[in-house]
Amino acid sequence: MSALDAPHRHAVAHALSALPHQVDPLACIDPAVRLPPDVVIKRGAYLPAGLVLEDGCYIGPNVAFADGAPTVVRKGVRIGANATVQAGITIAARAVVRPGAVVLRSVPPGAIVEGNPAAIVGYVDAARDPACALQSAMSPRGPKVEATPVRGVTLHHFPVIPDPRGKLSVGEFERQIPFTPSRYFIVYGVPSREVRGEHAHHRCQQFLICLRGSCAVVADDGVHKTEVLLDAPHLGLYLPAMTWGIQYQYSPDAMLMVFASHRYDAADYIREYDEFLAIGKAVAA
Repeated sequence: MSALDAPHRHAVAHALSALPHQVDPLACIDPAVRLPPDVVIKRGAYLPAGLVLEDGCYIGPNVAFADGAPTVVRKGVRIGANATVQAGITIAARAVVRPGAVVLRSVPPGAIVEGNPAAIVGYVDAARDPACALQSAMSPRGPKVEATPVRGVTLHHFPVIPDPRGKLSVGEFERQIPFTPSRYFIVYGVPSREVRGEHAHHRCQQFLICLRGSCAVVADDGVHKTEVLLDAPHLGLYLPAMTWGIQYQYSPDAMLMVFASHRYDAADYIREYDEFLAIGKAVAA
């Protein structure tokens, strides 16, 4: 990692004094870095040439961005003290990098990362306790269905029938599960720090059941988020169309089955979060 020479540091400090930023004069900032409004940059932070910094970011003390390919830090990102960020990646809007993290790859929107190497440990504004965050209601056909803060997303508790020969859990499509599937897929063998999903569908509905082990699911309608832990085969999560879904924190033995209302169609996927938000706003208008 290179360092700015003394004349450059003096020139940067002088330029910063005339701008409406909260930038510590002992931060080390290359003159080529554009500082947008409302950024906060603390003492000892290192911002090299090629860094793209958007509005409203917080860069904590001694944060270091590696020299090299351009790195992009989107709106509202918060990076804690002593974190290190590899060159050539993007930290998406409103993501949080906790102190001391070593970020080696891009961070998705609203994700919270920590550790070395950094891994996702949560999502901003996602309610994490279904027992507290969700309102329970009994289906007239028996299984309990919990409404979530996210539009149309429901957590289903199917009956468990104990037997000396083994337990049985059952649900019926178009009754407890609100569609007839056209396909299914199973996700397993996922390393614990990996994240899957990170997309929405224009038309396809999904129903998720973790047959073995556990994984966390984040559901997002563009206004509200909730996080649900699927850790038993009698729990199912319904995701209607136009729901941004993320699955992460897979246990080593996790096996997630997903029923889908439509056959695979690449055109049905929305893979960029900003596009998902824009579509949702257009529909609501």
